[in-house]
This record gives sequence, structure tokens and C-alpha cells, in this order.
Amino acid sequence: MDVKEVLLPGVGLRYEFEIREGDRIGVIAQRMGDFEVVIYSREDPDEARPVFRLTEEEAEALAQILGAPRIAERFADLTREVPGLNAGQVGIRPDSPFVDRPLGDTRARTQTGASIVAIVRDDEVLASPGPAELLRRGDVLVVIGTEEGIAGVEHIVDRGHLAGPPAGGHVAGPPAGGDVPGPPAGG
Repeated sequence: MDVKEVLLPGVGLRYEFEIREGDRIGVIAQRMGDFEVVIYSREDPDEARPVFRLTEEEAEALAQILGAPRIAERFADLTREVPGLNAGQVGIRPDSPFVDRPLGDTRARTQTGASIVAIVRDDEVLASPGPAELLRRGDVLVVIGTEEGIAGVEHIVDRGHLAGPPAGGHVAGPPAGGDVPGPPAGG
């Protein structure tokens, strides 16, 4: 789908696209954070009829509802443009050692070089999750990296450690014994 982006000086950005019925839809992202959705008249393409307005928070909620099923697909499209970069999905199994633990405990990026760019939880997308985000059983991690890096993230969340450094990589592996770092024993 072709989306036209137009800078509106002093206002923000307008995104336009044509829907199947031939109508043009516009989304105006205002500098103050609000969004307005408009439909353009077929008779006069410069005439816009407001459909609804959303606050920044409401727009984020709508984006999550509409984007949850397609986020991994969008990242896959991006990775086709960059040789050697892949997108993958890694599920958190009920028996994963990281269920109810922070994402940072996985040390996934440090150990594999791959980045977890989103967590899909039920119908919600948590974009750019921080290290304190708790992982839940059934979460799906959207991972960007090499094939080896994505496989390494899957191995980590399934077993609690990485079997070894990624192929061809020199990224630090887990501590001796393969344990995930945690609080010192006895305290």
C-alpha cells in the first residue's frame, strides 16, 4: 500500500492512503501529540471531513490493536532490505526459566548480538521493551539479528543459557557452568 507523507509546517505530519473503495484516508499527527483521522471527498480531493480525533494515548492503544498481528511481518519486510539481517519470533514456553523474570536477566543481546525489539503478549504489542519488562508464559519475542543470533535467543529462553558463542562471533558467552547470573549464593 502506498502511504503518502506530507509535512504540515507548524501542525505536524499528514499520512494519506487510498482504501479499497477508492476513498482517501488521512491521518494527521499533530505536533502536540493528538491525531485526527479524516476522509477526503471524491468530488473535491482537497476537502477533508473529520472522522474522529484521538489523544496520543488513544492513538497508541489503537495502533497496538491494529498492529499486534502484523508487527513481525513489518520487521521481516525491513530485514529483506538488509542482507544478513533477519527477523524471528521466539516464544516463552511455560517451563522457560525466564517466566516472571525481567527481560534483562536473559542477557540475550550481550550473548547473541540479536535485539529483542518487541514483545507480543496476547493482543498487545510492547514495542522496544526495557530490561525490567517481566516475561510471561506465552509471550512472543520479536527478535532482529543474524540467524545464529535469533537461534541463540531461543536457546537462552528455553534453557536459561547459551550453548556457546554465536557462530563466527566473539560475543562473551555465559559464565562458567552455563548459569545465568543472579544474586550471590547465600545472600
